[in-house]
Amino acid sequence: MNNIEETILTTNNQQPITDNQQLNDCWNQVGVTGDRTCGELEKFIHCRNCPVYSAAGRGLLEREVPSGYLQEWTDLLAQAKDSCSLRPIDSTTNKSVEQISVVIFRIGVEWLALPANLFKEVTQLRTIHTLPHLSNEVLLGIVNIRGEILLSISLGKLLGLETKADGAQNMSPVVYPRMVVVEKEGAKWVFAVDEIYGIKHFEPEELQDTPVVIAKATETYTKSLLQWQDKQINYLDYELLFYTLNRRIM
Repeated sequence: MNNIEETILTTNNQQPITDNQQLNDCWNQVGVTGDRTCGELEKFIHCRNCPVYSAAGRGLLEREVPSGYLQEWTDLLAQAKDSCSLRPIDSTTNKSVEQISVVIFRIGVEWLALPANLFKEVTQLRTIHTLPHLSNEVLLGIVNIRGEILLSISLGKLLGLETKADGAQNMSPVVYPRMVVVEKEGAKWVFAVDEIYGIKHFEPEELQDTPVVIAKATETYTKSLLQWQDKQINYLDYELLFYTLNRRIM
């Protein structure tokens, strides 16, 4: 039995990777992002074609949700509604200051934001069932969320995002791809995100205009830009987004 067979056998017999387990990232050591001394490179050309790499990725995706993770998000989303009524008062005008509460998330390499009150649930990845003659690159199919059958979409495809994978070597133990449920006027949609930060509050004056020259579809749906930490966040035009979904899919 060669090294790769031993690695695959070991990986397949293991339980899903947990936070305190060390990932055997051989692709970073002897693979394409390492010193390229792996004897299997001649056969597979690139680590992404190797079953060891696939097995490691599957182990990461099948990790159990950390204790308290779902409850934490349930509490956070509940706070988003309460925060809308707890706006600070401007002492000079004695009027409430309208803060903007958004949920910040990442798809591919793009950081995006939508109003927090649209988010109804954050959950682990679920199986998507395709719809014969209906499923396409935007409408992926249907998904079961707590017994409710909802339409699942690819927000990345709708926005025209470049889905550049960060690679398993960049996966952090605290970063989990998730599915989110959003709702507007009774219409619910489910889409997957690669990372979700949480709820952030902004002042209206922090919103920046989008560039005059629109270079890609993402900016068509971008209402404003927000600066957060060292990142530029696309604050999406949710009215246009839901209008497009209803028109193209419903």
